[in-house]
Amino acid sequence: MTLLATRAGHAGLVATLLLSATLSLAAPAIPEGVRRIADLPYGQDERQRMDVYLPAPTSGMAGNTAKAPVIVMVHGGAWMVGNKAMPKVVENKVAYWVKQKGYVFVSVGYRLMPQADPLLQARDVATALAKAQGLAASWGGDPAKFILMGHSAGAHLVALLAASPALAREAGAHPWLGTVALDSAALDLERIMRAHHMRFYDKVFGADPAYWRSVSPSSVLAPDATPMLLVCSTQRGDGPCPQARDFAAKAAAKGVRASVLPQDLTHEQVNATLGLPGAYTEAVDGFMASLLSRP
Repeated sequence: MTLLATRAGHAGLVATLLLSATLSLAAPAIPEGVRRIADLPYGQDERQRMDVYLPAPTSGMAGNTAKAPVIVMVHGGAWMVGNKAMPKVVENKVAYWVKQKGYVFVSVGYRLMPQADPLLQARDVATALAKAQGLAASWGGDPAKFILMGHSAGAHLVALLAASPALAREAGAHPWLGTVALDSAALDLERIMRAHHMRFYDKVFGADPAYWRSVSPSSVLAPDATPMLLVCSTQRGDGPCPQARDFAAKAAAKGVRASVLPQDLTHEQVNATLGLPGAYTEAVDGFMASLLSRP
């Protein structure tokens, strides 16, 4: 693929992300029996809110939601747009993990650029995680069975927290079981910013190499990083999958579990189709089950 074609592809992807995130304002369809607690605050800003989806008492988990696993989902949108209630963020995941399996699902909103840079956004997510852990028992969830998940920009944010759990501890969050990053192309920002990159990255990440390092999951990867599943689209050329493989290798060298799950899906499909019947959902669910089965 030529550099010109790569840039054109990146520009098209960004335009699609911004348009879809802006237009996807309709409330998600909620399966019958699932209860939604909307706009639960975890901070003072209007974007520091989260939606909680709870299973019916008779659905999944042998009819008992006590001590249910909890998925905390972080939406994408190029760090600039998007919202926690976008149907592609919520619908199929809730239908599968909440309706069928009896999990609790929490979709987190956070402050966006230019109000908050990615490091502040990660701290928002960590604060939301801490809040959800504190309330989990009241929802029938288990504070010790949390899994972080995010797509696109949200995948970068959860990967950053997973790579350096100290960021989450600073916000009052307790350890969580593992993290699912859905198609992040921002795992090694130091390398990205020093090479040809999407122009909007300059707006988001600025020109300070010290800042690049502080928000680069690869750069801050610590030995106590959580287990990670890195889903990547094979349709995005030289972006997410090579980064995911490099990150997984670096994690392995530090004794950290990180697996790569390539998918022949578009960037949007990696998010929207998760939860539909098929091998993709089964693979992600299998990773979660492996976390939940650990003593």
